[in-house]
Amino acid sequence: MKKRILGNSGLEVSALGLGCMGMSWAYGAPGDRGEMIKLLRDAVDLGVTFFDTAEVYGPLINEELLGEALEPVRNKVVIATKFGWELDPNGGAWPIGLNSRPEHIKQVADASLKRLRTDHIDLFYQHRVDPSVPIEDVAGAVADLIKAGKVGHFGLSEASAATIRRAHAVQPVAVVQSEYSLWSREPEVEVLPTLEELGIGFVPYSPLGRGFLTGAFSSDAKFAADDYRAGNPRFTAEALQKNAALIEQLKAIATPKGATPGQLALAWLLARKPWIVPIPGTRKLSRLEENIGAVSLELSDAELAAIEKVIAENQIEGQRYQDNELSMVNL
Repeated sequence: MKKRILGNSGLEVSALGLGCMGMSWAYGAPGDRGEMIKLLRDAVDLGVTFFDTAEVYGPLINEELLGEALEPVRNKVVIATKFGWELDPNGGAWPIGLNSRPEHIKQVADASLKRLRTDHIDLFYQHRVDPSVPIEDVAGAVADLIKAGKVGHFGLSEASAATIRRAHAVQPVAVVQSEYSLWSREPEVEVLPTLEELGIGFVPYSPLGRGFLTGAFSSDAKFAADDYRAGNPRFTAEALQKNAALIEQLKAIATPKGATPGQLALAWLLARKPWIVPIPGTRKLSRLEENIGAVSLELSDAELAAIEKVIAENQIEGQRYQDNELSMVNL
């Protein structure tokens, strides 16, 4: 497995990380715990050193899963987790609002440390920007955690360029995480140029379009009621049917290279910048191995141009989030 360094932070990780959310949350019932622990350890054996979780995934159980699976190899891996939500006190699956008050951030850090079975969090992201709390206060709270040795690096998720700059002036931001893929390219406008200027690493989540870019879904795909995609605008039957042309054209580029469309999508991301580290998620070893194969997939200038042409010719049907979710990104 190749390695990459996330910006100027010095944080070295595998060129491809593993997003762990789907093992416990958002895509139907949680995966079998024993199977997920084995998959996490298989990932380590395959060279993955970068694992992404959050307190809200489950909630809580995803961090516990990683804590158990990675405790024996803790000194070999980098764990990223997140704060910023107010969890449902009644145990509901979804948060009831945002909460990035400094005292709450520190409480979340202590609780996450216990669930992760570790004495430090390598990378601590604000999961979503909280408009009610100045980002300077958030950065200051994480700076305190870094000084205390509980956190290694500060990260932001789905933050605007302006917010990134304000936070970075208080506590250096090591990494920004946002949705970024062949069908979600908004970060290119302002965020990526800002990160390059400031020396901040970038971690694209949903780099495979929540599975769509693998070519796994037909227009008649059905999703369980507790699968997030059941309510996502890009996974309606109409959107899936219209967006199918994109997959077929990506296959035409990938197949002669002995690659899958998913591998092509990941290789395209890796080719964008050397400080970009995608974190595709999966519950299957076969898919994990396929994703890792993208790290060694080299794309020529002509192939990159062909991919750009395909994207330009295919207007993506459907917003990436529902309206209420879009209101919480790029703040």
